Amino acid sequence: MVGKRIIAICQSGGEFESNAEGILSYRGGDAHAMEIDDKMKFKDFKLEVAEMFSCNLSTLAIKYFLPGNKKTLISISNDKDLKCMIKFHDDSDTAEIYVMTEEITAPDVSQMLGSRSSRTTLSEADVPVDASPSLVENIVGDINKPDILLGADFDVVGDTNHVEAQTMVPSEMPISSEMPISGDLPLPVSFTASYDEKHTKAAQQWQNNITGVGQRFNSVHEFREALRKYAIAHQFAFKYKKNDSHRVTVKCKAEGCQWRIHASRLSTTPLICIKKMNPTHTCEGSVLATGYQATRSWVASIIKEKLKVFPNYKPKDIVNDIKQEYGVQLNYFQAWRGKEIAKEQLQGSYKEAYSQLPLFCEKIMETNRGSLATFTTKEDSSFHRLFVSFHSCLYGFEQGCRPLLFLDSIFLKSKYQGSLLAATAADGDDGFFPVAFAIVDMESDDNWHWFLQQLKTALPMCHGLTIVADREKGLRESIAEIFQNEDVYHAFCLRYLSEQLLRDLNGQYSHEVKKLMVEDLRSAAQASMPEGFQRHVESIKSISVEAYNWVMQSEPVHWANAFFQGARYNHMTSDFGEQFYSWVSDAHELPITRMVDAIRNRIMELIYSRHTQSLEWLTPTLTPSMDERIRLTPSMEERLEQESLKIRTPPQVLILGSNRFEFRGDTIETVDVESCDCSCRGWRLTGLPCFHAIAVIGCLNRELRDYCSRYFTIDSYRITYSQSVNPITSIDDTWQKDTSELAVTVTPPPTRRPPGRPTTKQVSSQDVGRRQLQCSRCKGTGHNKSTCKEFLLEC
Repeated sequence: MVGKRIIAICQSGGEFESNAEGILSYRGGDAHAMEIDDKMKFKDFKLEVAEMFSCNLSTLAIKYFLPGNKKTLISISNDKDLKCMIKFHDDSDTAEIYVMTEEITAPDVSQMLGSRSSRTTLSEADVPVDASPSLVENIVGDINKPDILLGADFDVVGDTNHVEAQTMVPSEMPISSEMPISGDLPLPVSFTASYDEKHTKAAQQWQNNITGVGQRFNSVHEFREALRKYAIAHQFAFKYKKNDSHRVTVKCKAEGCQWRIHASRLSTTPLICIKKMNPTHTCEGSVLATGYQATRSWVASIIKEKLKVFPNYKPKDIVNDIKQEYGVQLNYFQAWRGKEIAKEQLQGSYKEAYSQLPLFCEKIMETNRGSLATFTTKEDSSFHRLFVSFHSCLYGFEQGCRPLLFLDSIFLKSKYQGSLLAATAADGDDGFFPVAFAIVDMESDDNWHWFLQQLKTALPMCHGLTIVADREKGLRESIAEIFQNEDVYHAFCLRYLSEQLLRDLNGQYSHEVKKLMVEDLRSAAQASMPEGFQRHVESIKSISVEAYNWVMQSEPVHWANAFFQGARYNHMTSDFGEQFYSWVSDAHELPITRMVDAIRNRIMELIYSRHTQSLEWLTPTLTPSMDERIRLTPSMEERLEQESLKIRTPPQVLILGSNRFEFRGDTIETVDVESCDCSCRGWRLTGLPCFHAIAVIGCLNRELRDYCSRYFTIDSYRITYSQSVNPITSIDDTWQKDTSELAVTVTPPPTRRPPGRPTTKQVSSQDVGRRQLQCSRCKGTGHNKSTCKEFLLEC
C-alpha cells in the first residue's frame, strides 16, 4: 500500500522465552517507538535504531514476527525486507521490532586461504597461527598417518604462519625403503622445491629408445611409439614424410635441420628395421612446440594405469603431471582427449556397447530367470531406451515390501548423456529397495509413459499400489492411463510441489517468508485430519493469499494425508532412493552395458549384505515363546517404543462394543482393534499402532506386535532379500562375434558436443541455448536461490 505509515515499537535488552507449543514471548528490556513508512530506506532505519539504543551499527540485528506467528523471527537486512515487513502489517497500525546485537567471531583460518583446488590446510588441526616450527612439525607428525603422508606434498608458506598439504598422485612420488613413514617425518622449509630439484624426469629413460641403423621393432606401431618417446626425451619435435603400414620416414620439424630417420619392413617378416638415420641436429630443436610430439594415444598410454586408481583424474592435473614428469607442455584438449581414449581402453568402447545391447538383454533374462530387460531404437537404429528389472527385485517387492513405489530420475553425465528413470521401494526397515530402472535418451513424457508400461508388464499385480511421483513430466496422465483398471493411487511428491509453489509465486518474498510457507505446506500435508490441514493453510493465507489459492487448487487429495485415499506410510517425497542414485553417479561414465552391470553388481551386494545382517538380528527383550515371524525390524521396534513413550499418564479405556474402545487422556479417541484404526488416523497412516491403540492393546493384555503391519516384520524383511542376483556372462571378444549375427543393430544416440571447453555436466534439453543459472545460496548451477533444493531440505 503506497504511503502506508506504521508505528514501530522497537524493543532491546530483553530475552525471548518459549512455551510448550514453541510460541515465543519477549521479557524485559527497553522499548521506544518510531514512525516509519514504505519510503524509508533500510540504512536510515538501521541508523536511527542504532542511535536510539546506542548500539554498534556493525553488530546490529533487527527482527520481527509475522502477524499471527510467534514461532519464527524474520530478519530485516535490506530495503526489500523492510518493505515486506510494512506490507505484512498492512492491517495494523503498529509493528513490534526486536533489536539485538550479534558477536563478530574471528575468521576461520581454514577459510582465509581456501582455494578451488583439492587442498587441505593444517589449520583444521588447530595449529596456532603463531606456532613455532617445532610445534608445527610435531602436529604434522601426529595427524598424518602413513596412508595420508605418503601421498602428500607439504609446503610451509612464509615463515610458519600457514602450512598446507597438497594431495598429489602417488606415482609422482616414488616410495623407497629408506623413506621414513613414521609420525616424526621431518618437515623441510619447502618439500616441493627440494623434491623437484632431485626428481629425475621419467622421460630420460627414453633417451636410448632409438639406437641407430639396424635396430629392429616388432611392428610399425612399436617403432612409432619408440620414436615419439625418443623425441620427448631429447626435447624436439618431428614430422612424418612417409607413414604407412610398411615404411616410416621422419625428419626434424625445425626448418633446415638435417636430423632424419627411415625405417621399413624386412622382407618376408613383420619386423620393422631402421635403414637410414642422421642422428645429428643442426638446429636448437623445436622445444617451443613442446606439446606437438605428445599425441592423444601417447597421453592415454601414460595416464592409463594412473586412471585405474584415480577415476576422477582431472585434465588440468594431467597437464601438470606430464609437464613435471616428462617435460612436455600439453594443452587442456590434449589432456582431455587423452583421458577419453584411456577411459575407452580401460572400460571398453562406448559405441560397441550399444551394439551389444540385444545380446546383453538376452543374457540378463537367461542368467536371471523371471527378469525383464528390453530396449527400443529409433528409425535410424540409434538407441532410444533400455528397461531393466531383475527377478530378485520384482520378487522382493511383491512378497516383502509395502505396495509403495517412488519414481524419480537423474541426469547421466556419460559421453552420450541421457537420463535414468528409477522405481524404488521401502523395505521393512525403511531402507531403499531398487525395483526397476531405465536408461533413456532424454527425460520426456513419452519415455516416462514407456517406462510405466514396462513396469506394469513386470508387476502384473498392482492392486492397492501407491506411486509417489512428481505431478509434472506427464506422469499424472500416464499413471492414470496405464493403471486405469487397477486400484492405484498417485501421491504427489511434496518436494516437487514445494518447488513449483515457489516458482509460481509472483510476489517478492524473503528467504524467511518462503521458508515459512514451505514449512506450513509440509505441516498441512502431514496433518492427519482436515481440521489440522485447514489450520496450516490458513497460516499460509496470512502470509500470501496468492500462495493460499495455489495450494487449494493443487488437488490436496493427491498429497495431503487428511484426504489421500491410498497408503504411503508417511513417505512424502519421491527421492527416496538417494543411495541408488549415488550408485548411478559412480558408474555414469561407463559404457551403457558396463553401467547396467555395475548397478547389477551393487544390487547383488545390497541383497547379500542385508540378508546376512537380518540373520544376526536378535531381540533379547522378547519372551522366548514369541513367534519369530512377528518380530519387527530394528527401526520399527524403535518407532514403536517412541510411540509408547507418548503415554504420559495412565489413560482411561472404556469398552464401546465388540473390539471398539474409547481412549480418554489429553484427548478422547475411538480405537477399533479389529480394523486396526483409530480416530486420530495415525495407525492407518503409518501401519504401526498409535499410542492410543497401544494403551488399549496393553489393557487387553495382547501382544502389541500382532497389530503391526506385516511388512515391518523380520520375516517379511528376509523374504525381500531372499533371492540373489546372478552375474552376467563377461563382456569380451566373444560378444563381438555374436553381435555381428544379430538382426537388430543399435548405434549410439545422436549427440553433438557443445562448442568450447569439454564438460561432463549434463544440461537438459529445455536449457540448451539459455544462460546457465547459478544459485547464490549453494553456488550450484541450473537453478536460483528461490528454487534451491538445499533450502527445501532445510525446511
